[in-house]
Amino acid sequence: MKLLSVVIPCYNSENYMRHCIESLLEGGEQVEILIVDDGSAKDRTAEIADEYEKNYPGICRAIHQENAGHGGAVNTGLANARGIYFKVVDSDDWVDKDAYMEVLRVLKEFVYGNETLDMLISNFVYEKQGAWRKKVMNYRVPLPKDQIFTWKDTKMFILGQYILMHSVIYRTELLQQCSLKLPEHTFYVDNIFVYQPLPYVKTMYYLDVNFYRYFIGRDDQSVNESVMIGRIDQQILVNKLMIDYYNEAKITNWKLRFYMVRYLEIMMVISSILAIRSGTEENMAKKKELWQYVRKSNFLLFLRLRFGFLGQGMNLPGKGGRKVSIAGYKISQKFFGFN
Repeated sequence: MKLLSVVIPCYNSENYMRHCIESLLEGGEQVEILIVDDGSAKDRTAEIADEYEKNYPGICRAIHQENAGHGGAVNTGLANARGIYFKVVDSDDWVDKDAYMEVLRVLKEFVYGNETLDMLISNFVYEKQGAWRKKVMNYRVPLPKDQIFTWKDTKMFILGQYILMHSVIYRTELLQQCSLKLPEHTFYVDNIFVYQPLPYVKTMYYLDVNFYRYFIGRDDQSVNESVMIGRIDQQILVNKLMIDYYNEAKITNWKLRFYMVRYLEIMMVISSILAIRSGTEENMAKKKELWQYVRKSNFLLFLRLRFGFLGQGMNLPGKGGRKVSIAGYKISQKFFGFN
């Protein structure tokens, strides 16, 4: 059995997947790298995946499937994973070698120790194209360092600070126990990947190293704002699914409950601001319908989201209100370094 399974969803990734794979090969025999060719047809993605499987038998595995989207590729990786722990690394991203060695060391300590670790958290770096200063997302304020802890040991996350797919490694069996299955042919499902399992997580460990390098800035990238506006229906779908996953009866710790509500709050902000930025009445109607969906699904949750600080800012009336909402969003973009 492997220590860590890493799935790399690849769709026409010829131009950058080698860099990703090479950075992960540093883990050696402890790691299995599942290169999921998600129906690539326009380039040599499938051939490159097969090449790595041939050159690194026992470490790299090429899996070919009909196109199912990012979520479908992650699902395939999870179904084929033989590692005790599970990580997703997108094909245009990579990992830092020194931090990688630290991550594997910590995971090995828990595998051979007496305590079970459900989730390892580390930092990630926004490798924004053209940016001289790289924004690092760390968790030094809310999380204890270098020790196992539970939700009751955490402090409040600051606004805009969330545990994202880039920063998390889950225990594989935990993901299987919570029946994680991401929607196919849908973008932005990384939010579901990190959100749905949270109530099942009992033990955590924060390693303060800059492990994951998150490349951002390509014009065709899914997080490019204009691309996101064009895919607003998918953003809203993911938003609704996360609302459905929020079940207060299963969330016994109030700190986790607060955190999950705040995560939903930022998701509602993103969906709302994309509708506002689009400038179309059609998308504004979708924004209104989304808020009505929360109201009908969970009225108490609706009140928390609608009358929270961010929720109020996204629902200011008239054109003037929309301008204020956009201005606030731009400030957040600059401060947090996203998009």
